[in-house]
Amino acid sequence: MLPAFALSTAMLLWASAFIALKIVFAVFDPLAVLFARMIIASCCLLPMLWQRGERWRYQRGDWRWMLAMGLAEPCLYFLFEAQALVNTSASQASVITATLPLLSGVGAMLFLREKMTPRSWLGLAVSFVGVLWLTLDGQASAQAPHPALGNLLEFCAMLCATCYVLIAKRLSRRYSALAITGMQTVLGSIWFGAALLTPWAQWPTHFPLLPSLLVLYLGACVTLGAYGLYTWAVSKMPVAHASAFINLIPLFTVLLAWLLLGETLVGSQWLACLLVLGGVVLGQNKPRSA
Repeated sequence: MLPAFALSTAMLLWASAFIALKIVFAVFDPLAVLFARMIIASCCLLPMLWQRGERWRYQRGDWRWMLAMGLAEPCLYFLFEAQALVNTSASQASVITATLPLLSGVGAMLFLREKMTPRSWLGLAVSFVGVLWLTLDGQASAQAPHPALGNLLEFCAMLCATCYVLIAKRLSRRYSALAITGMQTVLGSIWFGAALLTPWAQWPTHFPLLPSLLVLYLGACVTLGAYGLYTWAVSKMPVAHASAFINLIPLFTVLLAWLLLGETLVGSQWLACLLVLGGVVLGQNKPRSA
């Protein structure tokens, strides 16, 4: 039960991140937010690693996997998601995350030798049809000025998240969830810190209280808490089982967006959401060992 509770808590934290990011991106440059998020998480995490005195069972070539994991997530993942949330609503972006379990299943089949059944493939196809419908049916609004572009970018973020899940599963054999999360935050700090030095970045000139507190929440609670819980849970169960909990993110996010941001979906968008979630449910099955 502990891995299931950890995953459910991680999904609630990630769902709340969609709401928080919509608020802070209206005030701060996304690159500045992402850099601050990584730095805050690193400052919270590194002393914990030092205090525990963890010893890593490093193997030759692990540095390549560490770099690849950090590049996939948080670096590219957060870049895609940041631009997605600038262009689409939190509700629509969260629905796209429902494709991650099936994408992870395909990745696990290709790289971890976990089997996918015909039912899983059918669920994947149905889910993709729902994503395409939701993207093409998106109507511009104050919360979603360019929904089609935003939804496409969020799907790219899911491809990056799939790479992260598969590599984290590999590294979890030798490194703790805390250590893997620490790798991510340090690499993310370097990546986004360098990005802030480019001409396209804008440093904050004022710090309103609520957005500033939300950035602190994103770094200390979401980045550290959600990734730590998820990585630990992935080390205790198959990738496909752990990824299935991601289906909770759209449900949590739509509810929070309705309560806190006043976002709503039109009838056809609800149908597209149901198609996405229906495809995910259809594609769920207990993976068989090769």
